[in-house]
Amino acid sequence: LPRLITATLVVASLATAVVGFQCLFRNPLADPYIIGASSGAALGVSIVVTSGIQFLLMGYSAHAILAFAGSLLTVAIVFILGSLSNQVSTLTMLLAGIAISSMINSIVSLLMFLNDEKAVIILSWLMGSLADTDWRSLFVTAIATLMGVTLLWGMSRQLDAFLLGEEASQALGLAPYRFRMLVTIGASLATAAAESTSGIIGFVGLIAPQISRQLIGPRHGYLIPFSAIVGAITMLIADAVARTIVAPAELPVGIVTSLLGCPFFLVLLMRRKGASHKSL
Repeated sequence: LPRLITATLVVASLATAVVGFQCLFRNPLADPYIIGASSGAALGVSIVVTSGIQFLLMGYSAHAILAFAGSLLTVAIVFILGSLSNQVSTLTMLLAGIAISSMINSIVSLLMFLNDEKAVIILSWLMGSLADTDWRSLFVTAIATLMGVTLLWGMSRQLDAFLLGEEASQALGLAPYRFRMLVTIGASLATAAAESTSGIIGFVGLIAPQISRQLIGPRHGYLIPFSAIVGAITMLIADAVARTIVAPAELPVGIVTSLLGCPFFLVLLMRRKGASHKSL
């Protein structure tokens, strides 16, 4: 039961975070990787594994705590770099996120190279898994998830307005700096909560908003909860496959979501391309 609930929360968080980042960058392919949240979590785990740090805090292991902190700290650095000119530039944040992610990924690779006997542990976390979930870690995950998801869902009308463009959204009373900061905080909290618990889960958080937009449209008041539901259902199916397909062994669930999600995502892209050609 804690594993099923955790799986639901993890992908609900990721799907909501993806919706927030996609609106922030006005890009339907944006996700937590683009701003460094996932890279920061990976670095936190790599530091714990290679240094041998071991402790528990409120049921959370050192891996989870450093992953959570690394994710939030990385996003904070990217946001600060994007606001050096007294205004938060979306393009600057995007470029800073790509640069910081690249640097952090290099550091993670270096740590794995220098500690090859522990590289398998880091790699297994990077592939994503729900095998170590329990009631105590679930409680902490649920708190951070609810904070991030509630913040973004409460900003649904502002997210809708922001998609109209800079000038139109400001005319409607939207403050760009405050808006970008709150979206970044909400999406980062949701991402950090998910990845500190399960590792990096590929594609499923990105696919859920794509499916939801085609079914119910782009209004964020409906898109956010619907994406969370679609993502949770997809994750439960993927986790069931991961636990049974090579039983009694268990596949990392991130492998299953990527294997299932990649072709499905390509089909969605082809359908969008076909629809755009017909409209022309």
